[in-house]
Amino acid sequence: MEKEKSGFFAKLKSGLNKTRINLLDGLDSVFHGFSEIDDDFYEELEEVLVMADIGVKTSGEIIEEIKTLVKVEHIKSPEDCRSYLIDLLSKRLQIPDDGYEFLNEKSIIFVIGVNGVGKTTTIGKLAYNFKTDGKKVMIAAADTFRAAASEQLESWAKRVDVHMISSTEGTDPASVIYDALYSAKAKDVDVLLCDTAGRLHNKKNLMEELKKMNRIIDREYNGIHRENFLVLDASTGQNALNQVKEFSEVCDITGIILTKMDGTAKGGIAIAIWQELGIPVKYIGVGEGIEDLQKFDSKSFVSAIFDKD
Repeated sequence: MEKEKSGFFAKLKSGLNKTRINLLDGLDSVFHGFSEIDDDFYEELEEVLVMADIGVKTSGEIIEEIKTLVKVEHIKSPEDCRSYLIDLLSKRLQIPDDGYEFLNEKSIIFVIGVNGVGKTTTIGKLAYNFKTDGKKVMIAAADTFRAAASEQLESWAKRVDVHMISSTEGTDPASVIYDALYSAKAKDVDVLLCDTAGRLHNKKNLMEELKKMNRIIDREYNGIHRENFLVLDASTGQNALNQVKEFSEVCDITGIILTKMDGTAKGGIAIAIWQELGIPVKYIGVGEGIEDLQKFDSKSFVSAIFDKD
């Protein structure tokens, strides 16, 4: 088990390499470049946090917390602020105790996201994770308007060896959900993963589509636990934050999945989303492998960013 944890951390650290280099270079210049804690020190520190896409609002709040700690703890050296910063970031990223409750009961998960963020791949990797944990998994290909969406998802279903319910292109997505629910109940499925459309350019249609699918769930499988996961490309930085706001107008987002973390220096967006919008990051993608979608853990995440060795 210890070897498994070590491998997990090494992969996470490797995936966050660009973020770590970006943030640590800036922090080192601040912590070692100032001989005393003054307004200039706070200003430079805040700028480094903002540049890591932690967000202006959250960065400002963190600086105010550090100022309070400096007074209370009588901190004199800028370098001594480092451990407090790590602790503050870790606490701000903690997921609520019930954040993964869906794993303990039969659940239906809507996976939402615009084209290009890695939604199809994410669904395949989620299915792999859940099946590896011993759960019976099924996929519903309800994004029936995107060309070849069903075929792409089917290749993942075959790779992971889980059953998939689909229909022809242009079919009403709600009918796919209906068939999937019927099959999931018959097969006693633990997790039903539903690929859904991400047409933000027509939010009204998307909203009505999701409402219709949820009405069918109410009628056909009332009481099943529900989650709405939004898949975001971490490399888009603040644009990802805007997508969360847009999709939040369409449905109740219960969790974020950040993909392509290994390709960005702006990993701080995970903090910005949670702190500014109140939606936790539940999974992060730190590589292209099937095992590289990992459950989010705040302490591991922050440790991987600040670990120099």
